[in-house]
Amino acid sequence: MDEEKHEQFTRLLIQHEPALMRCILVAVPNRSDARDILQDCSVSLWHKFGNYDPERAFVPWALGFVRIEIRRFLRKSAHQNQLTERAAALLLDDQTKTAAQLEHRETYLQECLDLLSKSRKEMVNGYYRMEYSVNDLAERTEQTVDAVYKSLQRIRRSLHDCVESRMQGAEE
Repeated sequence: MDEEKHEQFTRLLIQHEPALMRCILVAVPNRSDARDILQDCSVSLWHKFGNYDPERAFVPWALGFVRIEIRRFLRKSAHQNQLTERAAALLLDDQTKTAAQLEHRETYLQECLDLLSKSRKEMVNGYYRMEYSVNDLAERTEQTVDAVYKSLQRIRRSLHDCVESRMQGAEE
């Protein structure tokens, strides 16, 4: 695997490791066991990364490997308090659906952000990405602190409504 693929894999794994760990912890609540499963899963993902289609989302693809590693762990595990394979599969299916919904929400949020006016985009970018305080934003935009709070509140409401509308449209 060339260096570019190696870097792409590393970035994807680091970016999505928390989501994969959350899925594992649903089925295997012991953090030490979950870390071992994630490590085994990471090795499997690395070996099969040549088959990964970058046009597809990484997390759903990786969750297939997570399921396999959890089943493998549950089969060889003698721990009495572990979930059955069937219960783990049901929980992981639910987690997969939730992850897919979150991915859709992120996509819709980006679309909704793109619809904002330039000044609203700058306000959102300043507050959430640049992490400016409300006081800093008030100074930068020559508004009162109260006006900035109200603007952010309106923007959040607008984005929420936009995302919800798109989610409902997708379900129909």
